[in-house]
Amino acid sequence: MSTGRAARAASGVPLAARLRPRTLDEVVGHEALLGDGKPLRRAIASGEPGSFLLWGPPGSGKTTIARLVAQHVEAEFVPFSAVTDGIPRLREIVAAAEKRGLFATRTILFIDEIHRFNRAQQDALLPHVESGLLTLIGATTENPSFELTGALLSRLRVVVLQPLTVTAIATLLDRAMQDPERGLGSLGLTLEPGARDALAQLADGDARRALTVLETAASLATDRISPDLVEAALQQRVAQYDKSGEQHFNLISAYHKALRGSDPQGALYWLARMIEGGEDPMYIARRTVRFAAEDVGLADPRALSLAIAARDAYHFLGSPEGELALAEAAVYLATAPKSNRIYIAWAAAREAARSTPAAQVPLHIRNAPTALMKELGYGAGYRYAHDVPEGYLPQDYLPDEVHGATFYEPGCHGFEKEIKKRMAWWRSLAERVAQGQEGHTPNEGSHG
Repeated sequence: MSTGRAARAASGVPLAARLRPRTLDEVVGHEALLGDGKPLRRAIASGEPGSFLLWGPPGSGKTTIARLVAQHVEAEFVPFSAVTDGIPRLREIVAAAEKRGLFATRTILFIDEIHRFNRAQQDALLPHVESGLLTLIGATTENPSFELTGALLSRLRVVVLQPLTVTAIATLLDRAMQDPERGLGSLGLTLEPGARDALAQLADGDARRALTVLETAASLATDRISPDLVEAALQQRVAQYDKSGEQHFNLISAYHKALRGSDPQGALYWLARMIEGGEDPMYIARRTVRFAAEDVGLADPRALSLAIAARDAYHFLGSPEGELALAEAAVYLATAPKSNRIYIAWAAAREAARSTPAAQVPLHIRNAPTALMKELGYGAGYRYAHDVPEGYLPQDYLPDEVHGATFYEPGCHGFEKEIKKRMAWWRSLAERVAQGQEGHTPNEGSHG
């Protein structure tokens, strides 16, 4: 074992903790919030960040950002657990903050899982936030408008953290492999591209998960970390289910694949395994909603509504009653017709948009609210579909750069069979209009 590896083993500090950013510039994936000149970055730089709420998924950097804010403004950082701490602990924090205030030292109170704060706790906290004695930074994975009182929420700026992108996760993995002091650089290991890509995808936007599995894979490797070794690391990490979600990859994957494979028995079993193992039900609910859009799509348009209803039902009822709603959604989605055509269409449309960012909106479908715009040809030639009995008029809705592109093509399962028929009829109608076989002459430019 190398000296660096031995030192890390002796310290027992996980890789994810060792690689926690030490400055705001080291934070990856939140450039829209923390980049130079961005509002949050300016507020921190001014030394007056104010109280705010970090709303984002697990592993998106909420705790890290809170600590860096306290470090930057030279304030005392005081963590508080909404789950295990109560009002007596809050009173102790207030008393200590008052003493610090005598020496012009500010106190930043960081409340993790603030959505679990009850109304009494929120009411006890409010006056100290209002007075400025405590600068509050809260962290939550849930919609704060449903969880916090209006009085407390009105004193907080809500900062939304998006899940880290695959690119951002890959950057963190590279950093971990290259850093000889805090990372794995001293081990002389190579992370194969396929393993890197798999880890970045499986992390589902959670940096902590990605780094935890990478660390396990590194402990199994001799010279290279391959996709197979990542799989072995995943198996090892889920041997005992971790309630924090760091080791849940295989179970959520099994659940997702059982849904996609139209197996309600498997879907129910893996759902139960996750619930019994302590997985956050709202995480499962979010993955269920994602599945409805990604793997069922328009083959059954009701699937997405039902998945969202199950999420809302669990949020309203909690455990154990709300778990039945998740089970109902799982069975419905497993037995629904499947289609990933929306997923494919959206990916194609985004790629086209990225490759043609300067493409102009065709004149005939531009808005023309003023006389000058009409004189310039805005809206000229636009045909209003409701003016004809068929309710459909063929015309171009794409810019020249992507003229004729087909992003969405319906499948042949479920409701998409009807969509396919409808689109085929529209195509035939367009062909007849092009050949001059349709007798109607719709008004042009009479509607905006």
